[in-house]
Amino acid sequence: MANPTTIQPAEGKLGILLPGLGAVATTFIAGVLAMRQGLAAPIGSLTQTGTVRLGKRTEGRSPKIKDFVPLAGLDDLVFGGWDIFPEDTYQAALKAGVLDARLLDQVRPEMEAIRPWPAVFDNKYCKRLHGEHRKKGANWMDLAEQLMKDITDFKAKHGISRMVMIWCASTEIYLQPTEVHATVAAFEKGLRDNDPNIAPSMVYAYAAIKMGIPYANGAPNLSGDVPALVELARELKVPICGKDFKTGQTLMKTILAPGFKARLLGVNGWFSTNILGNRDGEVLDDPESFKTKEESKLSVLSSILQPHLYPELYENLYHKVRINYYPPRGDNKESWDNIDIFGWLGYPMQIKINFLCRDSILAAPIVLDLALFLDLAGRTGMRGIQEWLSFYFKSPQHAPGLYAEHDLFIQLMKLKNTLRYLKGEELITHLGIEYYD
Repeated sequence: MANPTTIQPAEGKLGILLPGLGAVATTFIAGVLAMRQGLAAPIGSLTQTGTVRLGKRTEGRSPKIKDFVPLAGLDDLVFGGWDIFPEDTYQAALKAGVLDARLLDQVRPEMEAIRPWPAVFDNKYCKRLHGEHRKKGANWMDLAEQLMKDITDFKAKHGISRMVMIWCASTEIYLQPTEVHATVAAFEKGLRDNDPNIAPSMVYAYAAIKMGIPYANGAPNLSGDVPALVELARELKVPICGKDFKTGQTLMKTILAPGFKARLLGVNGWFSTNILGNRDGEVLDDPESFKTKEESKLSVLSSILQPHLYPELYENLYHKVRINYYPPRGDNKESWDNIDIFGWLGYPMQIKINFLCRDSILAAPIVLDLALFLDLAGRTGMRGIQEWLSFYFKSPQHAPGLYAEHDLFIQLMKLKNTLRYLKGEELITHLGIEYYD
């Protein structure tokens, strides 16, 4: 066994800052409040229900993750956030229509006390949303400083010890890195100059990192992953990780595609379509926002299947993704996948999947896990990109020169091995040959 890493204790309150208090954020908040009262179980949360095997299989050591590493407790979480609509989180949750009103009524007083601060927002980057609960400022830097004041006031009001920020707002338009994103100096100049290549989510990411607050992005837009903010995070020793929560259809792809590759089954085509009626669906009805989501979704299969290594199986794969806004469905997204595969002697086969999922129900435990793991990373002194948290993202962040690892099972092994490493436990390779010597 190696020497364990020094981890500062999870003492005091953990503030969770949420840009975007819509369906995902309110489902997350209501869920945590309900769990505190024993009204619900944290199903889907690795930090609350997952275990980690230690040592040999014969040892029978598999503690819960929350008992193995020092994580903040649910009772220590305090919530704050921003939104372009002024309603408190109880009203926002009712409007989102994800959770049953009877459950919400049991946590109503606490949710009514959580009201959003005015948001940094510009319709140019998210064209289908129209809310007036916004900040006004001379430039992006002024707005970033206003965010920092919100955070400072929030920390003082609630006596908070540590904080994390997780973007739960809508998908912004597709942007590519430019010179303004290349260095911290260029980015800060761009903030002062109101550079149009800087979007609101980058302003939030900058404010968080500048204040030493770990940051994650639940949407696919360019944000904390630009070179300038990666550089700033390393310089200030702030953990950052990934973008675009891995929830419905893409979750299924990261489960199935590794299986096809493991059995060396070819794939000719993978057609995916969705209907979704919540605010996210409305935003993605705009072609520029959909372009951002499409790029995130399309990258998964090629990364897992590695057509450059298996050209005869995957080089000609035709991958199509569609998202259709359909208001009657609300947050209950439905996805269809048609997969054309082929096997021995090239004989064709088909797989069809109809997934009736609940987008925010799948995303809420991801928000909880990321908040607790990012806080753990901060207390451990880990800085910059946290690739071990790729498990939760469609677009994991990684070091330059590496390819993104999208295989869900490899990602989970990486995550648990990181926890073992931090605690000085033997890393598990699953070799197992010693049992048969």
